[in-house]
Amino acid sequence: MQVIQPVVLCGGSGTRLWPLSRADRPKPFLPLLGDRTLFQQTLDRLDDRDLFAEPVIVAGEAHTSLVEQQSANHSLIVEPAARNTASAIALAAARVERDAILLICPSDHHIADQQAFLNAVAKAELLAREGRLVCFGIEPDGPETGYGYIEKGPVLGQAHRVARFVEKPDEATAQAYLQSGDFVWNSGMFVFRADTFLEELARHRPEMAEAVQEAIANGSQEARGFHPEASAFARIEAESVDYAVMEKTDLAAVVSADIGWSDIGDWNALMTAREAAGFGLLAGGTRTIDASHVMTVGDDRQISVVGLDNVIVVVDGEDVLVLSRDAAQAVKNLAADKSK
Repeated sequence: MQVIQPVVLCGGSGTRLWPLSRADRPKPFLPLLGDRTLFQQTLDRLDDRDLFAEPVIVAGEAHTSLVEQQSANHSLIVEPAARNTASAIALAAARVERDAILLICPSDHHIADQQAFLNAVAKAELLAREGRLVCFGIEPDGPETGYGYIEKGPVLGQAHRVARFVEKPDEATAQAYLQSGDFVWNSGMFVFRADTFLEELARHRPEMAEAVQEAIANGSQEARGFHPEASAFARIEAESVDYAVMEKTDLAAVVSADIGWSDIGDWNALMTAREAAGFGLLAGGTRTIDASHVMTVGDDRQISVVGLDNVIVVVDGEDVLVLSRDAAQAVKNLAADKSK
């Protein structure tokens, strides 16, 4: 039986988790939920060799050392430059057998229910073998405004055709989506055949497809991974796989998945995931007085919180962040200021 080929994407900077997540140690490589990093936990979900081949990891040069430190068994594609997810996936698809079934996984997501995840993968695999490009849609549990949504179309076996992709909504629109029952969150995870994806990329983004093929053909295998040819890759415009392919193809399907998923996209999401997993919320040395719903993250320095509710305190080196849970999305603006 043909096993599934995982592709783990290690791009992204995790700016909403500043100051802990930084350019030289981004979110995937941090132990935010337990002793193992989000990247390592992603690999743990894919370690059954009866189901999954050794993963292909796509990462930038700056993070190859972190990949090597945290993973022993993998093949590595080193992106010459960051060009978003469409080209990263295309590089991997062009490096494997054309009939390989790819499971595309971001390296920095949390999935609490492993069996439900495997069940969703099995459903998606069946559709992928029939030539579908399959998304994992997360059943929403609230009117979330931080995620993109997928509207479910007609039933397709144990899944649905994709009616449309929609951008992050305002709260009123998100509430309407939730009440309709027709929308799921776009998880950024996909299953499809390598050749099907490359054919659809060539149809909708021919310049990108051509540049990827040239970068692969003229690339080189080095000790720490495969290096696509840089000048060809530089011609690619940065674009997400959603924009480049998934929103345009007629082959998109969505499998609804209730897998305990979170993208750990900001400090509030991390706090919610820690609460759900039963992890402690207070770093060592924390003292609280008349405070509730508090999370502290940091080293052994003493953190004291008095008379506050629904706050998060993060200490990293010389940087201290104090925020309300409701303001978690705004942290990316601080990270941008610090990088100037």
